[in-house]
Amino acid sequence: MRDGGISSRIFLSIRLGVNDLHQLPNDPGEAIKLQNEVRKLVKIGDYIDIASVRLVGGVDVAYLGKGASQACAVAVVWDRLSGEVLESVYAQDEVIFPYIPGLLSFRELPVVMKACEGLSSNVDVWMVDGAGIAHPRRLGIAAHFGVLLDRPSIGVAKSRLIGSHLPVPRSKGSWVPLRHDGEVVGHVLRTRNDVKPLYISPGHKVSLRQAVELVLACCTKYRLPEPTRMAHNLVERYAHFS
Repeated sequence: MRDGGISSRIFLSIRLGVNDLHQLPNDPGEAIKLQNEVRKLVKIGDYIDIASVRLVGGVDVAYLGKGASQACAVAVVWDRLSGEVLESVYAQDEVIFPYIPGLLSFRELPVVMKACEGLSSNVDVWMVDGAGIAHPRRLGIAAHFGVLLDRPSIGVAKSRLIGSHLPVPRSKGSWVPLRHDGEVVGHVLRTRNDVKPLYISPGHKVSLRQAVELVLACCTKYRLPEPTRMAHNLVERYAHFS
């Protein structure tokens, strides 16, 4: 995959003290320590020009079997201008890390990165099913993912992990701030009239406002933005037939 670069990946490997960025710790205590290091590398701000964003990546994960010992991920590249999916890559891997709220990236990133490595497109912005900085340690899976690739990323969560907010107006395009410990960590966005809102937070190299505006720009007639909606539909199909 072209996103990121050899130099940035070498830098991160040295900075985080690992030989391979895919070799995430399996111990929850070590995972939290790594989160606290990686969070220092997260950049939030107006790093992108929304008008120039054309290729938007989307990723989602599903689990196979009752024991959830295997996970599959799909990475898609959606063309914002044509409305078409240009690429989609499927990957499957063993699940090693236990399910622990707040540590989702250590459970799902290995298979997500495996899928993304099969892409050839240079994605402008990534949308990830999960939290960005709307996370207890400000490093949800979308933020962790964005740092590893050193690419703009946005967390698109269907449910709230942390924080509180005022009621969201019922009309499409309405949003209210999501606050945690006195800090705005995202927005709660209504993407369709009278449909449950989404919890949008920047992951890396986007601002709070850019994140919500870009997600809304990628929504057509569905609740989810097209990149994550397509990834979700494909991964669920793969999981069903596997």
